Amino acid sequence: MNDQLRALVTQMPKAELHIHIEGSLEPELIFALAQRNGVALAYASVEQLRQAYAFTDLQSFLDIYYAGASVLREEQDFYDMTAAYLARAQADQVRHAELFFDPQTHTARGVPIASVINGIHRACQDSPVSAALILCFLRHLSEEDAFATLEQALPYRDKLIGVGLDSSELGHPPEKFARVFARCRELGLHVVAHAGEEGPPAYIESALDVLRVERVDHGVRCLEDAALTQRLAREQIALTVCPLSNVKLRVFDTMAQHNLVRLLDAGLLATVNSDDPAYFGGYMNDNFIAAFDALPLGLSHAHRLARNGFLAAFLPDAARQRHLDEVDAFFAAREC
Repeated sequence: MNDQLRALVTQMPKAELHIHIEGSLEPELIFALAQRNGVALAYASVEQLRQAYAFTDLQSFLDIYYAGASVLREEQDFYDMTAAYLARAQADQVRHAELFFDPQTHTARGVPIASVINGIHRACQDSPVSAALILCFLRHLSEEDAFATLEQALPYRDKLIGVGLDSSELGHPPEKFARVFARCRELGLHVVAHAGEEGPPAYIESALDVLRVERVDHGVRCLEDAALTQRLAREQIALTVCPLSNVKLRVFDTMAQHNLVRLLDAGLLATVNSDDPAYFGGYMNDNFIAAFDALPLGLSHAHRLARNGFLAAFLPDAARQRHLDEVDAFFAAREC
């Protein structure tokens, strides 16, 4: 990628739609919060913790992810974590972010769900970046546990725009959560789900047909099923693709093997996102740079990806159009 294209992809307006806020916890903040809350860590230093970020698959990542989350105890901890992410997002020209959070990771440790939601929400309110919350259910837990979490969250319904499904994909198909997702749709919440990362294309179909999701998180394995790919393109169901995460977790061995270009060529509404940036090697601009360095992506792809992020966002029509106009003006000024 030449310097001109690099400057363009780093400076263009962006939306981030696949960010686990607990996955933005940098080792430095983990240590600071551990000290503040008197939490003993299994690592002697920030550097030792960073060295532990050597994952072989999704589960080995999740093991250290949950250990890192153990330092989050008070509302201010969730505020500080979220504020730190939003500052990084703003520097990467992110205009709008939709943040995943995992309340079960915290309530299981005795942290009140109010502390989780209020801390994250307050940081969103204090940021110049437009930001909204998507509550995620942990799919390795039961649907009953998800229902209990939903009930706990209902007093804070006004602070949520949607629900999602994350954690260990294999062996936990979307249909396991059919009833709780139906309830969430009744409540007027947007619904999304992780599917087609480690799991097969059939999980994407189940997410669409059973959960009736509006976006598919990851979804990169859809290309293994031509009919599914055509359906996603026809219905313009967005995929929230996370390039660095996909390589780190061995969905693809190298970035050069990533299928982002093929997803776009197939007419899919693919977007670029950072997933768990503290663990996977980078925030939004890092993901764009890595993808554009390794793949045959150019100016038109950058423009399309920037637009796709806002097209796929859960934004009011007027706000979406303002962002799209900004994107188009940004590229028009550089094509003259």
